[in-house]
Amino acid sequence: MTAIPLIIALVLSVAVAVGYMLVLVGMRQEDRRMRLADVPPSRAASLARRVTGCHVRG
Repeated sequence: MTAIPLIIALVLSVAVAVGYMLVLVGMRQEDRRMRLADVPPSRAASLARRVTGCHVRG
């Protein structure tokens, strides 16, 4: 029995794990960008957003 199937399985599992980590990092960066864009300009806008659930733009 050769070690080739084990090596192939190891390489594929490492590739899947690295791809999964890259997707998670990309999702976190995109989520951070979206949060920064949602910051209300004032306290009144923040309160209105919490009460109504709508974004108030100045």
